[in-house]
This record gives sequence, C-alpha cells and structure tokens, in this order.
Amino acid sequence: MLKTVIGAFALATATGALAQEPDMGRFSMGPVFEDYGPAAEVAATMPIPEGATFRVAMDAAKQADEGVNLTMFSASRLINMHAKAGLPVDATQVAVVVHGKATLDLLTDGAYAARFDGADNPNTSLIAALTDQGVRIILCGQSAAAQGVDETADLLPGVEVALSAMTAHALLQADGYTLNPF
Repeated sequence: MLKTVIGAFALATATGALAQEPDMGRFSMGPVFEDYGPAAEVAATMPIPEGATFRVAMDAAKQADEGVNLTMFSASRLINMHAKAGLPVDATQVAVVVHGKATLDLLTDGAYAARFDGADNPNTSLIAALTDQGVRIILCGQSAAAQGVDETADLLPGVEVALSAMTAHALLQADGYTLNPF
C-alpha cells in the first residue's frame, strides 16, 4: 500500500517530460493518517507562529485516473505535514470542495461498481479516514445533477452536498478558509 501511495505522490509531483523521480527517502506516513499523506520533516526557516491555525479549502474537479483522488490525498498530506511540524491536529481544518468529474470519486462502492464494471471505489477508505478526522468533503450539487448522481443515495458517508461548488467556496471563504492553489 505504501509503495502505491508514494508512487501516486511521485506522479502527482513530477512535472515536464524530463522530470526526475522525486527522492521519497525522507517521507513517511503519519502521525494522523497512517495509510495516506506522506510528508517529510523539514528544518523550515519560515517558522509557523505559536498558536497558528489553518483553515484550508481545496478544490477537486478532476477524477482520479486510477487509485485515489490526488486532491483528497493532498488533504491528508497537509494534515500530516502540520502535525509532524508540531501543530495540534485541530489547528489544521480542511475542506475539499468536489465538482466536475471528481464527483464520481465520492460514490458508494455499489454506485461506483454500477458505473465502472463492478470495481470498488478506490477512494472509499481515504474519504472515511478524512471525514473521521473532521475533514469536510463537500460536493457541488450542480455537478451531482450533471453526473446523474443521486445525492441522497449514491454518496459515501460523511459527504456534504452544497448548492454548488461556487456556493461552497464562497461560504468557506466567509468562514475564514483560504483556497489552497494545489
């Protein structure tokens, strides 16, 4: 599992045709997510102020080509990174706003199997781990409608439904969340 997750991370961070494979030797899982979110301890010269809190919104529009959704995977990395840096777990609050084709990454195994030749949703355990730690997974209701998803029957437990992704981002911003550009 660790090799698969680190491979997904390596693919997500590689850029350009001549990109070298990243050195993952300093990365490890945990302390919050033991199966997701590899992060390295860093001797940062930009300190995180005492008592800092982070409210971060992430935007997921692309469905995973295979494996887990990289934006949701990044949410686990953000939390693990900050915890490794000594921040209390509750100092990092994350919301992932999901829309477009990424909507399909939120389907129950049954609904996913009906669309993808009987396959289980590879995101099921990641989403459960995220929501168990208080990460908000917010689906755009407009995308649910466009993708033919029944927002009362087809979604994994813990997924919230907003009127739209635009509405969700506006409400999160009004509540002090900043949009993560990654």
